[in-house]
Amino acid sequence: MKLSTWWHTYSTIKCVCSVFVFPFSLPETPWCSPIKVKHGNANCRTPQGEYYKNVLGTRCDIRCQKGYELHGPQQLICQSNKRWSGKVLCKQIRCPTLSMPTNGGFKCIDGAYFNSRCEYYCSPGYQLKGDRTVTCMDNKVWSGRPASCAIPIGAPGALSDHEWDRKWDPPHFEWEGRYLVILKGPSPGSHFSEGDHKIQYTVYDRAENKGTCKFLVKVRVRRCGKLNAPENGYIKCTGDGDNYGVTCEFSCIGGYELQGSPARVCQYNLGWSGTEPTCTPMNINVAVRTAAALLDQFYEKRRLLIVSTPTAANFFYRLQLGMLQQCGLDLRHVTVIELVGVFPAQIGRIGAVQKPISEFFRLLLRIPHYNFSVVVMDKHGMDKERYSFPPTPAQLFALIDTFPLRKEEMKLQAETGQSCT
Repeated sequence: MKLSTWWHTYSTIKCVCSVFVFPFSLPETPWCSPIKVKHGNANCRTPQGEYYKNVLGTRCDIRCQKGYELHGPQQLICQSNKRWSGKVLCKQIRCPTLSMPTNGGFKCIDGAYFNSRCEYYCSPGYQLKGDRTVTCMDNKVWSGRPASCAIPIGAPGALSDHEWDRKWDPPHFEWEGRYLVILKGPSPGSHFSEGDHKIQYTVYDRAENKGTCKFLVKVRVRRCGKLNAPENGYIKCTGDGDNYGVTCEFSCIGGYELQGSPARVCQYNLGWSGTEPTCTPMNINVAVRTAAALLDQFYEKRRLLIVSTPTAANFFYRLQLGMLQQCGLDLRHVTVIELVGVFPAQIGRIGAVQKPISEFFRLLLRIPHYNFSVVVMDKHGMDKERYSFPPTPAQLFALIDTFPLRKEEMKLQAETGQSCT
């Protein structure tokens, strides 16, 4: 702002005048674009109380609706370059992922988002301990206590060695005088494994007369029959894998979704609870309106490698596509999403499927429009690493193999012989 002053003299009267010169705009002139905050609001104050709330120097305090949290500065200022001083986004609050209870599970009405209600359940033969329902609160914490599934008192459990205590009173011999008793087999109170156990007592008196008492202890384990892993999937069982009380959990390899019961329990009637699981190819619905709706389909199922480029002719972009190793990506449950071009000529590509959602992704994940960029996300939708140049497969795989869920996957893959050759 420039201040100009001049003097004007008539006789003995002297007048001093000051003029303010605005180099960019008049105070009443709208300067920056009107500010809009989806799922939030802006409380704006102008420098001198002007009518328009986007004049030069306007300050806006940003607030998000309940259930949303602010990503970006809390205050924006209308600057001389006709731009606001930053970018803001009100993102829906999300609670940590719930732990799946052993021998049970949970169902949620809206995933792990704010106000979502999740209900725990237990497999047949198990009782729920803790709160049956929990709700995601605005402080990113679940209400209630974590639930667990326990075996009721008196139930068999999942014994790995199938041993039971058996007690009896030793036989009584009514002979006069002294005698010697010899026991052949386990003594009362011993642990008996599955099978037949012969117990024999032999007694001798001084005249070497002999008497014998014998019986069998039979230990039978109620078994439901072995279950097999579904095609393109894994199976993990407690105990011996098919005895009464054990639980078998199922999961699928990358790119496949589990249909049927995720866990089955061997019941007293020698039948398995639930339904037989299958692994079907993962079906991604690309007919969605937002990037968040698309990302939710990958939650807890796939990791994402998002490659963004301003043009398909970009050198880094073409180099990155040439370096990607599909086998290594599949082994690590990674889906590649390409964001190509800038507004208005932009597309998003998942495999061979194209959809104009690049702008949604870039806004949601804060990915630059005019530079090459790579974003690595884990199965919980967390942004784990970003690159401004093409990472090598060795760099990517070394990073992904450090993710917590990856360790269990590697163990299962080693047991089933899955590898890239």
